[in-house]
Amino acid sequence: MIKQTFAVIGLGRFGSSVCQTLINAGAEVLVIDKDEARINAFKDIATQAIIADAQDESTLKSIGIRNFDHVVIAIGEDIQASILVTLMVKELGVKYITAKAQNEYHARVLVKLGADKVVHPERDMGTRIGKNLLSRNMLDYLDLSSDIKVAEIKITKNSFVGASLASLEFRKKYALNVIAIRHDKKIDISPAPSDALILGDSLLVVGYQKDVDYFNSLMDQ
Repeated sequence: MIKQTFAVIGLGRFGSSVCQTLINAGAEVLVIDKDEARINAFKDIATQAIIADAQDESTLKSIGIRNFDHVVIAIGEDIQASILVTLMVKELGVKYITAKAQNEYHARVLVKLGADKVVHPERDMGTRIGKNLLSRNMLDYLDLSSDIKVAEIKITKNSFVGASLASLEFRKKYALNVIAIRHDKKIDISPAPSDALILGDSLLVVGYQKDVDYFNSLMDQ
């Protein structure tokens, strides 16, 4: 299997985390940042680590940025730099671009410039924490799109305990798909219809936000 190649531009907290995850997965990763200390933290573990200003188009050309399968633009507070680099890597022919946005207006500009995926790490983390604070049973929460969500919800209702997934008819009654069950520290990613729930189990479900919220409200009652 051919390894995917990634370039990560910007090694703040978000970029560093993305880079470390890719490296741990065995991907080939080039990192670029103008901060020498940040580059030094990755020079021995990344495929290549370059101290450079990514706003310099000649630098992007010289490293062959267009040859990477995926470029992650993780530039932090400098929105102007983020926009400029996104524009340049798009014009240079990069196949797939993920860019970090500071706010909704920034995100809209990045999309118009050709970013294939725009992420809002601070907003998304705030949403997840807020959901956890609002419900003692909403253990985790993730957006797949504007209206489709994945959530991990703890089973607290006695009426669910001992019942099988088939008998609970999640798709019919709650319009949700159960994709995993967590029991203690063990996760079953392909639960059988005959699997019975135990008090304290949590379900990883996917569905429309209104359906996820409704099912979670049942556990909160």
